[in-house]
Amino acid sequence: MTKQILTFLFLFFLISSCGGNEKTDDEEIPVEPDNKPLISLLIPNTGSIGDDVQIIGKNFEADLNSVHITFGDIASSIKSVTEDKIIVTVPDNKGTVEVRVKVKDQHSNAVKFTYKEPEQKWRILKNGMYAPSNVEDAFHFKGVAIIRMKNGNIFTISSQNASISTDDGESWTNYPIADQSKFSIGSAECIETKDGVIIVAFYNVKERKWTWSNALFDAPGAILPTYVVRSTDGGKTWLEPQLLHTEWTGAIRSIIETKAGTIVFTSMKLLHNPGRHGVLTYSSTDNGVTWTASNILDNPTCKGHHAGLMESSVIQLNDGRLWQLIRTNWDYIYESFSSDEGVTWSEPKKTAIDASSSPHSIIRLKSGRLVLVWNRLYPEGTTKTPRYGGDKDPYLCETPASWMRHQLSIMFSDDDGKTWSTPRIIAKYNDYVQPENDTDSSKWISYCHAVEIDPGIILITTESGGLKITIKETDFL
Repeated sequence: MTKQILTFLFLFFLISSCGGNEKTDDEEIPVEPDNKPLISLLIPNTGSIGDDVQIIGKNFEADLNSVHITFGDIASSIKSVTEDKIIVTVPDNKGTVEVRVKVKDQHSNAVKFTYKEPEQKWRILKNGMYAPSNVEDAFHFKGVAIIRMKNGNIFTISSQNASISTDDGESWTNYPIADQSKFSIGSAECIETKDGVIIVAFYNVKERKWTWSNALFDAPGAILPTYVVRSTDGGKTWLEPQLLHTEWTGAIRSIIETKAGTIVFTSMKLLHNPGRHGVLTYSSTDNGVTWTASNILDNPTCKGHHAGLMESSVIQLNDGRLWQLIRTNWDYIYESFSSDEGVTWSEPKKTAIDASSSPHSIIRLKSGRLVLVWNRLYPEGTTKTPRYGGDKDPYLCETPASWMRHQLSIMFSDDDGKTWSTPRIIAKYNDYVQPENDTDSSKWISYCHAVEIDPGIILITTESGGLKITIKETDFL
């Protein structure tokens, strides 16, 4: 038995030693292909949608049509390709994703790329202000309050004239509006009604009389009258201006035509004992032949030559009500509503829109959106700004107020002002720091006006700073 076992073991050893488990010369040993694409580096490995990224590596194909790049599961647009570098545009995605290169049927390793919020790119305008790179200069336009007429012409008020352009502002024809020995048109707002009547509301600088007394805390007898003037032939000739009130007014900020055909514009009056401001509107149902003054919105606890409710704008909501937004010194825009075409207004209440003591502009676009242009409470990214009034200057206003006017912002609403898009700066003085004891009007970008000059194109101008730009609605949503 022992001999049989030994014989079996000997034969087993002999068979094993003869290479029963060895590979023959005809068998292939699997190896990695030496032409597989390999990513060694992304430059940069973080960025935003639309940025350019370099993919550094080897075994890329010089033929662009043979290469495919993905960021996660999203294909990227390729700008150029060589065997060791590819330049691509970052596609729409978010978070951290894996970038891969596919050359013909070969897939590379994966390298991570992290998305970040895009940084705003800026350009310098002709007047030295900074604006986003997708903002266009529009300094060929005259005037500040500008409208597109029904016949396609551009209309504005410039140097006491009605100025009309038939070539989108490249050239202008001027028509006198009023006797310049009696009238100097200030802070004008204009509209062309559905019936083709042009109405201009303004204050008359020729009659300006300012009588503020610190001892009285009032300005008895102060005069800066509000007028309207009309043209029935497209702005070529004008009727006699109509006086609406003689009391000191502020800037005329807004004029609209309601769905019912009522013309409504905003105005202001200096109130007395103590001196302060209140706002009101005027409405006309006969193309500006006659006007009705609304109730005055007032806060009698205010006092100061820049105190109270001031320089408001008006818009019609989809439910038919009129919505008046009002400048205040109280860190927010205030609001009031009218259900009778601007004849009476509700008690003003605070909105959620932070704002400095500076007038704003609100209009409705053809898309149905509302757009608000204004000076925010603080410079972007901060929660502090110099304040004026209060104990430092009680004659200005009873409360210390922000006068942050060196940045101008914009935002949009799709639901009649219930919610708004994230505010975006459209013009600013770069790296400017507002002094503590001086409002420094040389750096103001304020008293803004907005108009949809063409569908989706918004023209924005300012009385202070001389800003004139156009933006695309879709670029700032």
